[in-house]
Amino acid sequence: MMPSPSSHDHVLRRSFSKQRSFPRSCNHSYRFYINLLITLVCVFLTLLQIQTVIRTSTTPFTFPSSYSAWPLLAHRVHNLIGELELRQRSTAEPRGNVTFLPLKDLRFAETAMEGNTWFMSSVNDTKEKGEAEYLYFPSKEMDGKLLCLGGGSASNGTMNSYALAPAEALPPNAKLLSGLTFVSDTYYSYDNIFHGISALAPFVAWHERKACVMPARWVLYQQGEIRRNLKSPWIRTLMEAAFGPSMEIEQFRKSDEGPSCFEQAVVFRHNQGAMGRERKEKLYDLLRCNARAYCNITMEEDDLKAIRLTLLLRVGARSFKDDDAVIHIFRRECRKVEGCRLKVAHPNNLTFCDQVKLMSGTDILASPHGAQLTNMFFMDKNSSVMEFFPKGWLELAGVGQYVYRWLADWSGMRHQGAWNDPHGEPCPPGLTTSCFTFFKNQQLGHDEAFFSNWTARVLGETRRYKLQKPSTEAAQEREGHCKCG
Repeated sequence: MMPSPSSHDHVLRRSFSKQRSFPRSCNHSYRFYINLLITLVCVFLTLLQIQTVIRTSTTPFTFPSSYSAWPLLAHRVHNLIGELELRQRSTAEPRGNVTFLPLKDLRFAETAMEGNTWFMSSVNDTKEKGEAEYLYFPSKEMDGKLLCLGGGSASNGTMNSYALAPAEALPPNAKLLSGLTFVSDTYYSYDNIFHGISALAPFVAWHERKACVMPARWVLYQQGEIRRNLKSPWIRTLMEAAFGPSMEIEQFRKSDEGPSCFEQAVVFRHNQGAMGRERKEKLYDLLRCNARAYCNITMEEDDLKAIRLTLLLRVGARSFKDDDAVIHIFRRECRKVEGCRLKVAHPNNLTFCDQVKLMSGTDILASPHGAQLTNMFFMDKNSSVMEFFPKGWLELAGVGQYVYRWLADWSGMRHQGAWNDPHGEPCPPGLTTSCFTFFKNQQLGHDEAFFSNWTARVLGETRRYKLQKPSTEAAQEREGHCKCG
């Protein structure tokens, strides 16, 4: 629960100091004793573990099973250090009655993916039915206070900080940034287009339902650590299609100049989170519409009746061992169906708009599991997706193998199942990591009989669907107006 005003001073504190580079504490002597205590604790735990090893060893060169506890010991020491560091910061004198806390709370490090959050952990989300959880500043839920952020660390989120401050009593040296700021934190990487869109799409939904309000800037964090750019041109272009060509990402390079406070800020830190199924479908409708408008996509009349099959091939990890054999199977089955057209493409040599155009002209997308499948929502709704996996994914990948089934459902597509390669190299004996790390990026073989029957079935379903759907209805769907376009 969020601390009440009466108990707010009891939470762990962190303040800014003019004497040292922001945001470190100026209490040198206290910091010395805390560092000394941390050192003594680490030495004690190390000696204790060494003693355990010596007592249980059978030979000078044989380590017992207790040796495997070292990673756990190191993790606990890391958390202990984090706790002590937080306690140290709590002694710093608050400036202007504003308490700064570490942006990344190590107390939740072990449960960051289990319903807790280590990003701005003292603040509770605002929840609205069917929408992703969010924080908005200033608001009644936040007692009318503004959000202030400090620190520019790209490698240690505990060195970055946040505070809630009244507009009339901002922290010393703070700069007030006008307009609306979008603040994002994700556990995963913005560079993977599936994870990137999962983190940033909620801002598009917010934009749409708040009368198309535009952000003045973005602040991007990954696990509380600043990210100063989007390395993926695909993600950046998609956001520019939704919000316009100028995507200003705050840099926070001169953190010693003091914190930044925002006139208005909306924060999403759980990706699409609790967003409902119908809301997601409307969101992806909007993203599709924005992308097609941005790329000036127009379709020919005969495209509404054709059956457009696209084989999207990968290079390297999770590619087919024999592309030509797979292409031959799909081409042969396509020729058996009236109006079928086959396209073969590789996403690595396509621009964002090339991919939007390709998918806008696709009714059936067949591709190995990978980020390129995120492009599926650019297809017309009710289009089909066929997915392929290397050996080992079915048994070891967990829920990660279902992400494109989910995306198909969210965006109104039909996931037509998956093929898992039963053949491949066995997991090497004595592998120090999990077998899944070995299988994850293996190449795929093919099964001619299975691929032929599967492709024929999906082509038949698509043909019947398109024959039953009036061309005027399909055309109207394509020409829909983007609400915030």
